[in-house]
Amino acid sequence: MSNPNQAFVLSLGGSLVVPNGGIDTEFLSAFNAFIRHQISSKKRRFFIVVGGGTTAGKYIEAGKKTLGHDLTKEDQDWLGIHSTRLNAQLIRTIFRDIADHRVIKHYEIIFKTDKPVAIAAGWKPGWSTDYDAVVLCQDYNIGEVINLSNIDKIFTKDPRQFSDAKPIDSMSWKEYRKIAGDKWTPRMNVPFDPIAAKLADELGITVRFLNGKNLENLARALDGKPFVGTTIK
Repeated sequence: MSNPNQAFVLSLGGSLVVPNGGIDTEFLSAFNAFIRHQISSKKRRFFIVVGGGTTAGKYIEAGKKTLGHDLTKEDQDWLGIHSTRLNAQLIRTIFRDIADHRVIKHYEIIFKTDKPVAIAAGWKPGWSTDYDAVVLCQDYNIGEVINLSNIDKIFTKDPRQFSDAKPIDSMSWKEYRKIAGDKWTPRMNVPFDPIAAKLADELGITVRFLNGKNLENLARALDGKPFVGTTIK
């Protein structure tokens, strides 16, 4: 797809920012250098939506243990949302000199900025930051989300549980939504939020799903070249 404005929406999975071992400063340093090179050499702009990672999970588990019973879905969502905002503030700090000083977290207002980087976080209960990434595409007339996760491709089943799971290179939204379902629950383990998938399907947004740690592969995806990952459209 042509992108004459060279503006991209990146959905940066929290699993890359805060994996099980804590904040991944090695990855963040490499990501920082990569984005800066893309801006200086190719005059690109980025909206980076940041997920909650294990921070969200730890707060939700702490809430359950303290209460002695399950939290409401809304409380779980709010803990996740504030985790995304903490992570987003870290990313904004890394890009302080080239990023807008605000973190996007209220999507009912179209955010105007002339900076090459804008950082976004979770909005309100009912969906994940994947949904917010699709809303940004709608608001800024961008045709695709590049979803950065810690896995290479979407599979027909969870490969950690099923040995016959097969990787998928490309699929339609109809095919993906059969796999993901149509309901959101906090911390659900799907590659792309089903509520976000419904909106992307309705708007004709493409999602390119790839492993964010492979920055050379990400560069190919940004350039519109063949890449290792899954395309949903």
